Amino acid sequence: MPAEPYLLRLGTRLSAGLESLSAETRARHRDFVLSRQNGDGGFSGREGGSDLYYTGFAVRTLAVLKLLAADDCERIAGYIKSAGQSQVTVIDLVSWLYCALVVQGFSGIDVLSQVDAQWPDRLAEILESFRTRDGGYAKTHEGAAGSTYHSFLVALCYELIGRPMPHPARLLQFVFDRQRDDGGFVEIAPMKRSGTNPTAAAAAILNMHGALDSELRDDIAAFLREVYSSEGGFQANTRIPCADGLSTFTAILTVQDLGLAGLFDTARAREFVDGLEFPGGGFRGALWDQAADVEYTFYALGTLGLLGTNDRTP
Repeated sequence: MPAEPYLLRLGTRLSAGLESLSAETRARHRDFVLSRQNGDGGFSGREGGSDLYYTGFAVRTLAVLKLLAADDCERIAGYIKSAGQSQVTVIDLVSWLYCALVVQGFSGIDVLSQVDAQWPDRLAEILESFRTRDGGYAKTHEGAAGSTYHSFLVALCYELIGRPMPHPARLLQFVFDRQRDDGGFVEIAPMKRSGTNPTAAAAAILNMHGALDSELRDDIAAFLREVYSSEGGFQANTRIPCADGLSTFTAILTVQDLGLAGLFDTARAREFVDGLEFPGGGFRGALWDQAADVEYTFYALGTLGLLGTNDRTP
């Protein structure tokens, strides 16, 4: 029997780490997320209008809080069905598919029943249409060069549809070519300075394919030490002077998945995330940020979930 896809396993893992959250805190953040829902069932970012990307983060947040209700699923399912033909980027595809699977898991509503029986094969063909000559995958069909992050999303999508990725060796070589002397990885080939998020994406791809050795683990650990901030979180790269919620989540996830030890202080990381929370619900992206949104609310709660798994004894 094939293993459960990583993205779904991660959701279960974060939920377990959030078990200590009070009912009042859960309700507060649920109310914030639902305040961003529109009449068509989709969710907005900061600019308004339903969007598959933000809908995906809203669904993930409600799911890890274990507060995704049947009524929520019905409304979200309506939006997913209407957005079924609007996936123009890799992110759209992953968001659409993930939302459909989570809604089905929580409510039994089978959004994919509206699609023909060959949809996994057709989706695999669409994914390959994003492949670039360097072996990676681009964000859109117009992309000429592969993106480390979007290549990771494609790998996740193949897992979700239960299909092997074609020519995985090409993808692994693409990832290896994105490593830089600081031990981290870059998003696209011309870049010289590694970033936390592409490093996390690269590490995840290599780990999924059993291509991480001790030397690579040491390289990644060395880079993450360089982007660990005095604030208790992680920076996007060494030139960014402050930590942010996204980089903190992906860095800590990488630390845990790769079994790296001694890279950050759990208590200080929790303090950093707590400082991003708004009293009325939701989280901002960084201490300088002035507003909450559903994406950063997921990353903050996700980080707390990861930290919660650190507190649990086997």
